[in-house]
Amino acid sequence: MQNRNEMKLEFDARSINEGFARMAVAAFITGENPTLDEISDIKTAVSEAVTNAIIHGYDNPEQKVMLTCRIEGKKIEIIVEDKGKGIADVKMAMEPFYTTKPELERSGMGFAFMEAFMDEVQVTSTVGEGTRVVMQKKLGA
Repeated sequence: MQNRNEMKLEFDARSINEGFARMAVAAFITGENPTLDEISDIKTAVSEAVTNAIIHGYDNPEQKVMLTCRIEGKKIEIIVEDKGKGIADVKMAMEPFYTTKPELERSGMGFAFMEAFMDEVQVTSTVGEGTRVVMQKKLGA
């Protein structure tokens, strides 16, 4: 029987919750015996996705970020969603160094880091409805 497990979290769009999301995902996947590098990669990708939702998705910290983590065999799938502003041009937003908030000293490297640390990253977004980031990584690859 293949190992399957899933968890879902919903939390306020506050920067302090980025660390919570990282640790929750790390704790959730530990049963799969990931390497320290794999844990670090996944935590970094989760941080970037959650931070994007908080910084770019919303203006109100009471709005919610949704996080889903699924394990199927050795494949980890992480979904970070917001119901915020959305992204007008996803392809442009995924370009390294692109940022809509340079005044916050944002590096514009969030999506590039997600792509570097995960095996697959898919971003779908609708202006005025929100953004969904789906990231996958196969452990032991």
